This record gives sequence, structure tokens and C-alpha cells, in this order.
Amino acid sequence: MDSSTSEFKSRFEAYNRLQAAAVAFGEKLPIPEIVAVGGQSDGKSSLLEALLGFRFNVREVEMGTRRPLILQMVHDQSALEPRCRFQEEDSEEYGSPVVSASTIADLIKSRTEALLKKTKTTVSSKPIVMRAEYAHCPNLTIIDTPGFILKAKKGEPENTPDEILTMVKSLASPPHRILLFLQQSSVEWCSSLWLDAIREIDPTLRRTIVVVSKFDNRLKEFTDRWEVDRYLSTSGYLGDNIHPFFVALPKDRGTFPNEEFRRQISQVDSEVLRHLREGVNGGFDEEKFRPFIGFGYLREYLEAELQKRYKESAPATLALLEQRCDEVTSDLSRMESKIRATSDVAYLRRSAMMHAASISTHVGALIDGAADPAPEQWGKTTNEEQLESGVGSWPGVSADVKPPNSTLKLYGGAAFERVMHEFRCATYSIECPPVSREKVANILLAHAGRGGGGRITEAAAEIARAAARSWIAPLLDTACDRLAFVLRNLFDIAVERNHSRDSLDYTRNNGDMDGYIGFRAALRHSYNCFIKDLANQCKQLIRHHLDSVTSPYSQVCYENDFIGSYGPGGSSIYRFNQAQVSPFCIELSDGKTTAQDEIMGRDQENIPPEKNAQQTTPGKNTEAKEALRESQMTVPETPSPDQPCDLVYGGVKKKEHGNGIELVGGRKRHPRMMANSRVLDNHRQQNGGDVLFGNGDIGSRSGSAYSDICSTAAQYFSRIREVLIERSVPSTLNSGFLTPCRDRLVVALGLDLFAVNDEKFMDMFVAPGAIDVLQNERQSLHKRQKILQSCLHEFKNIARSL
Repeated sequence: MDSSTSEFKSRFEAYNRLQAAAVAFGEKLPIPEIVAVGGQSDGKSSLLEALLGFRFNVREVEMGTRRPLILQMVHDQSALEPRCRFQEEDSEEYGSPVVSASTIADLIKSRTEALLKKTKTTVSSKPIVMRAEYAHCPNLTIIDTPGFILKAKKGEPENTPDEILTMVKSLASPPHRILLFLQQSSVEWCSSLWLDAIREIDPTLRRTIVVVSKFDNRLKEFTDRWEVDRYLSTSGYLGDNIHPFFVALPKDRGTFPNEEFRRQISQVDSEVLRHLREGVNGGFDEEKFRPFIGFGYLREYLEAELQKRYKESAPATLALLEQRCDEVTSDLSRMESKIRATSDVAYLRRSAMMHAASISTHVGALIDGAADPAPEQWGKTTNEEQLESGVGSWPGVSADVKPPNSTLKLYGGAAFERVMHEFRCATYSIECPPVSREKVANILLAHAGRGGGGRITEAAAEIARAAARSWIAPLLDTACDRLAFVLRNLFDIAVERNHSRDSLDYTRNNGDMDGYIGFRAALRHSYNCFIKDLANQCKQLIRHHLDSVTSPYSQVCYENDFIGSYGPGGSSIYRFNQAQVSPFCIELSDGKTTAQDEIMGRDQENIPPEKNAQQTTPGKNTEAKEALRESQMTVPETPSPDQPCDLVYGGVKKKEHGNGIELVGGRKRHPRMMANSRVLDNHRQQNGGDVLFGNGDIGSRSGSAYSDICSTAAQYFSRIREVLIERSVPSTLNSGFLTPCRDRLVVALGLDLFAVNDEKFMDMFVAPGAIDVLQNERQSLHKRQKILQSCLHEFKNIARSL
């Protein structure tokens, strides 16, 4: 018997130390633990005090309402008075013994308030660990949790009940933990408030111990045996294999010695049993229910159940400890290597270069279509890209542009292509904006003043070029910014991909840079600068394409002018060019069309004077006067309203092979206008007549010059847009962004980070605080290794005794 007790105690002590280490270092070890759960005022605090064998005013501070409390009860025959010690926060060490009950309560309260103030929360799952050594307590460890509540207290956040419920579920969910569920006897099982919450954690209740507290309050309701037996059997609500414990504890909260407290506990057990035997007709089924009535039986069962779980889990715990010790030893060895490497420049250069090369390789793989890590976690939708990039919607586009797959989370090459398609959709949604009559008149008349041919065509082309420069240029810049954001995101994904593929051999071959914060920051900065430079270069390249296409010397607007039929189905631009007459006879205002003689009558200054009233300069002959009169008749300076653009002013015939330029004087022609004129002349000669007049009555064609110019400008704008979107921009962006990321990234990073002297290179590794971080981490690993090895040694001794 003594040998068995000694084994239980050594096993219990070993698990207690392992539990303390797990709390201190955040280790996730499957240690068998009892978790006490239940509603507030259901008797958890009184039960814990009864198990301890002394009172320490736990109900005064409501220790379970804000932070869990791990109570490690150690049965020590030499401890005639309880010795309580609290584990230090973030350490496996325990503080000095605390004897006073009020001091214990104050420490629990102050620690709870300090942590909640630090974390700015109302509850916390980080436990307080208290070790109680006493001659009258069992070898038992219980985690006391916050009690369930229906409504927050005054002055507390309204979501406090939900936070408590969530925290308790998190603490009770691990399958290696035993649930100790308390419920008052006055609550019927069919109306239990918290039984459903327990079933969510443990649906079959196989690892749940149900305790009916304050059982003495229910005894007076029993008169016959069948009533008692039905209640004790829970009427089938818990299942046939679930046997609750029925417990009553002293209600007197007066101050008295610990011996008296324990005597009262035994006395209450005796009184409950006597009432069931003598106060109920026929008593009760003692053979079936006697082992589940009274605090003494519950205490023995809890201790035996915990020891049973300890014994069953010892082999798995030993194997897990060996694994964790090996892992911590490897981590410590790598940390030692890092610290030693801070003085080895050659090693750091080699490791850093290999790490940068590995990241560059992963970036290229992601661009080429790699789908790990999970796009669901690391990818972004179109809306997320717009919000996080800070670019927002496409400038000048009022419609909501939604490219295909906009709701999918994409990254890398897939996200790049989606942005490209979104850019096409946004650009094609823009039409040539309306132009005021004043602007058209200014452009048209200015070209006429230069004496060039094809003035109407050139005016429409100029309007289209200006619109393209004004509306398409912002879209090009936005496309570059969005694509740069997609590529910047690849750095974190490449780091994650590199980390997830790491093994010990891979890390050794490719450089382990996880602990070097300065270098990782410098690598990220260099990568971002590389992407920023690519974006700026691409903006310049596509702006160059835009400038080329919208240049006055570009033939984009005219490449199809003389292609097609001359009939009604022919090109509207060709028909428009049939009337290359002087714009001085074109009316662009929004007035009504008037007869030509009315215009001439109103603008007297443009009417040729009568021959006998003409003033001539002395020395000029009659032929000169006639020539002057003919010239003046062909240059009216005030256009007529909305006159058809095809009308030839005054029926004055042109000189042979003329295109209207001679009608306004002998100014020099624009070279490209001359080229267009020559093309026009060639078509006229090939068709056997004057192309300006065609085969029909030009003056009879409907439509004003303003509407025709706007229509032609829209066609030119569409042609410019199509050339940019289908020919120039996509290939430029692909070659400007993706090709350098595949081919030049590793070289660019290498030149930026490693083409420096050793002193500047080491600044990334020995920056202020960098060495301190590594040394602190090494110290923590060393302490963890020492504690885990000590626990491993203890469990090996336990394994030998099993």
C-alpha cells in the first residue's frame, strides 16, 4: 500500500512540474487535467475549498470570473499548516510561501487586474498557478474556470458572458482534459441552463463528471423511495452510463479553525446519508447510488480518476517529451550557430546570398503559376486589391469594373493577368468625351490658318489625340500601380513558401535567416525598391507609346482613310475626306442653317466691292485687280451657320489639280497634309474626276460640320485606344514587370545587399538590439531545455516503476 501511494505521489509530482513548465513556456502538452465548469453560484468555489481542506476566501475575489486558476494540491504529511505558493508570471519558478488566507485572495485579485489592464480585456485564458501543500488535501490538480453568467455586471461590457463561454469552451475542449460540471440540485435537468453548453464540448459526456451541488436543499422534497431513486437516476436525461455525484457542503461562512471546517464537511455527509435512510419511506437504493452520495466519495473518485489518467498517459507523455527535448536541442544549436555567425562575415554572406536567391526563385515560381501556399489564405480578391493598394477605382470610369474571377483569391501570375483584363475592361468602357463647339472651332480654324489640306480630318484627329492623352494616361498609371501592388505582395508569400518547404537539410543549404531581423528588413526594402523602379520604368514606356500614338506625325488615325468602297457602304472617313474645302465656309455654332446670300448680306466686310468702287493702288493694272477680286471672293472670314461640310463656297471653281489650298492664298503646306493631298489627287485621277465633288451632289449631303467632326473624332479615339490596348501596352507591361522579376531580381537584390564592404554588410546583422534578441532567445531555449530534460528524467523513472 505504501509502495503504491509512493508511486502515485511521484507520478503526481512529475505531472505537476510538467504542467508548470507547459504554463511557463506555452508548451502544448496533453497533460491529464480536471477542469471545473459551471454557472456562477453553483458551488465551484466551496467545492475547491473543501478539496483543499481549508478556506482562503476564494469567493471574496471571484477568482474564476476573469482568469483560470490552476490549483495543484499536494498531499504532504509534514505540512500541518497549508503552504501556498504562486508560480511567477512567464516563469516555471514558484514564489515564496503564502500562509494568510487574505493574502492569497489579494494576490489572486491583483494578478488578475494587472493582466487584464495590460491586455485591455475583460477576461483572459492565461491561468494563475497556485501550488498548495497540505497534510489534509489530496494529490489532485483542478483548473477552476470563470463561472457562466447570463448578464454582465454593471459597468462591464455587454459581451462579457459570451467571452467567458468562449474561454471556458477553449479550456475544456482538449480531449485529454476531464470536465467537472457542477449544477445546483434545485435545477431540473430538463431546464438546465448550461448542460447544452457542456454537450457541445463533450457530446457523449464520456469525459465529464457531473456533480449535483447543494444536495441538502432538495432532500426535504423527498417522501418516498421511488422519488429519491428517480431523482438520483436523473430520469434518463444524462444517459444510462452517466452517474452524477450528489454533494452538500457546510453553509456556515463564519471564521473557525481548519479542523472545524473539515469536521463540518464530514458531518454534512453523515446528515445527508441519515436523512435518505431514515427520512424517506423505504430509504433508497444504496447498492446502486451509495458510491455517488457525499463529498468524501467525490474526493476519492477524483483522485483515483486523475491517477488513472496519469498512468495511462505516461508512455505517450514520455515519447512526446523525448521529441520536444530533441526539437529544443536542435533549436538551441541553431541559435548558437547564429550567434557565432555574427562574427563570421563569410558565413553570413554565403547564407544571406542563398536565402535571397531562394526567395527570388519562389517569386518566379509564383509568377509562373505555383499554387502553394494556399491561395484561400494568401490571395486577394479584386476588391481587396483595390482597398489595400490604396489605388482605388479606375480614374474617369464611372461603371463598376468587375473582371472575370474578381471574387476569387488570387496571387502571382494569376492576379497579374486579372489586373490586365480589368485594365482592358476599364479602358474600353471609356468613350471619346463630348467636345464643345468652341473647342472644335478653335482647333479647326487654327489649322485653317496654317493653310494645310485635310483640315476637317486633322481637327478630328487632334480632338481624338487630346482626349486619349487626357483620359487614357491616368488609366495607364493606375494599371502600373495595381500591378506593382500584386508583385509587392509576392514577397511575403515567397517567404512563407520558402519557410514551409524548409527541412533541416534545406535550411542548412539555403541559409537560415529567420533570426536576423535587420537582414530580413533590408531584403524586403530592396525587393520593394526593385518593384517600385519597375513600375516607374513601365510608366515611362507606356507613356512613350501613348505619346507616339497621339503624335501629330502618327498615321494611326489615317491608316484606313482611303481603304474601302466609294459607295454608300464605304468608309465614313473616306466620304468625309471627299470635301476638303476651306473651313471658312463651315459654320460650327448651334444656330440654324441660313442661305448663303443672307450670310454674305450680313457680313458686308467679306463681300467683294463693285468693280467701279474698287480702290486700287497706283501702278496696279486691271489684271491684278481681277485677281484680287477673285481671291477676295474665296476667303469669307465669317462662316455660315451649320452649312454642310461638303458645300463649295460660291461655286468658285478650283484651279486644276487643286485641293482648296490655292483658294486661301499661297501659304506653305504642312508636309503630312501635302502627303494626304497627293493621295487624294491620286484617287481623283484614278476615278476619272475630282474626288472633292465625287459622282453626286456633295452639297446635298445632310449633317453639320460639328457633328461630323465629333463623329470622326470618336472613331479616331477608338482607333488610338485599340492600338494601345491590343498592340503596345500588354506586351510592354508583361516584359516590363514579369520578365525582370524572373531574370533580374536575384541580381538586383545581390547588387543592393551584397555589393558593399564588410562593415556596411554587417550593419544588417549587428544592428542595435539584434544580438540582444538572439541572446535572449538562446537563454529562453536553454531554460526550456533544462526543464524539459528534468521532466524527461522523472518520467523515465516513472516508466521503470510502471
